[in-house]
Amino acid sequence: MAFQILLNLLIALIWMMLNGSWTASGFLVGYVLGIAVLYVVRRFRPEPFYLTKIWAVLKLAGLLIRELLISSFEVIVHILRPKLNIRPGIFEYRTELSSDWEITLLACMICLTPGTLTLEVSDDNQTLYIHALDISDVEEMSGKIRGTFEKAIREVTRS
Repeated sequence: MAFQILLNLLIALIWMMLNGSWTASGFLVGYVLGIAVLYVVRRFRPEPFYLTKIWAVLKLAGLLIRELLISSFEVIVHILRPKLNIRPGIFEYRTELSSDWEITLLACMICLTPGTLTLEVSDDNQTLYIHALDISDVEEMSGKIRGTFEKAIREVTRS
């Protein structure tokens, strides 16, 4: 990925040099031209096209921000209710992620989301013990984690 980014920057600089236009717009045109060239020759390179990985990282960041906002709103609603109607609890979540980096990222994203907290990761790195502020359905919460955070992490870390 780093090689493709450097190659794209090099194409943009060569474009600017050939046109004699050392402006931001000249660089932008060269950079877009470099993206097009790298996209065309992607079949001849063993690594995937770098913009797909950058897009996956941006989607993961957007997902985290969305989940932060939604869960923050849910926690605020619980706090402002006159009668506290929550069922806190701890549940076991089996993950399909394998590397330490992926599991750490998942645990941190769960901890950052208001109302949930990763308490422990098992020794085999396959089970996370999660405390949730309001557990209505464990299967629904597990499916939500698997369908959002875990799926987005796999898109970022695996090609």
